[in-house]
Amino acid sequence: MSTHVTLNTGHSMPLVGLGTYPLQGRTAIDAVLTAVDAGYRLLDTAASYGNEAAVGAGVRESGLPRKDFFVTTKLRGEDHGAAKARAAIEGSLERLGLDYVDLYLIHWPLPRLGLYVETYAALLELAREGLIRSVGVSNFTPEHLDAVVKETGVHPAVNQRQVSPTHAQAALVDAPQGDPTVLQAWSPLERNTGVLEHPVIVEIARRVGKAPSQVVLRWLLDRGIGVVPKSGDPGRQRENIDVFDFRLDAADVAAITALDTGKPVRLDPDTHEEF
Repeated sequence: MSTHVTLNTGHSMPLVGLGTYPLQGRTAIDAVLTAVDAGYRLLDTAASYGNEAAVGAGVRESGLPRKDFFVTTKLRGEDHGAAKARAAIEGSLERLGLDYVDLYLIHWPLPRLGLYVETYAALLELAREGLIRSVGVSNFTPEHLDAVVKETGVHPAVNQRQVSPTHAQAALVDAPQGDPTVLQAWSPLERNTGVLEHPVIVEIARRVGKAPSQVVLRWLLDRGIGVVPKSGDPGRQRENIDVFDFRLDAADVAAITALDTGKPVRLDPDTHEEF
């Protein structure tokens, strides 16, 4: 069972990574170190998280070579626009202590500013210079995706969205065949919402001999979606990455997908302001 996916840039990305928001300082460094011990190699941070330096320190303290890691960070809203893109990625690289990032995402489209297409084109140029290996987006709707592809002819390598049992995101998962953008889920486990206690998920977990959280992560993977669950707890980290020794059958996938509420996500990509 594959643990990686090949992006449209040719680079290989782990399907399970460590989300790091809102971990800070030594807590974030230690979370990276225990995650690395558990087998994680994808580390997900963002300029707006305020923990890029800690994530970079964790990479160095792990003792593993840089090439073993897949590091994702994100451009904050205040850095939209071609004129600011270079300084933004250079600032992230300085804080991370790295020469390049594996994946750089536009964190939010901020359509009110009207700059996300221009910003995306600028990031593609910076990728050609080697500062970024793969350019992607975060919280982009199909409309936003269409706009950047129409302008540049280049599909984002990744679109990171909130995808979880109550927000199954069928429109994104069922994108037209030939769209190479990989969907990656943030907040996949809906911590503190009670979804992991839902009878459908609990029963499937009992039957397959896995934890409810593992069932939800496997449901996402079986739909072709990568995941970056956040946890600083070593036990949960080990649990979250231990999802490659089983699969759900089609009926189980359909049953969890049916838990979708049809309600909008809490942070609407068309209106959310993140700077």
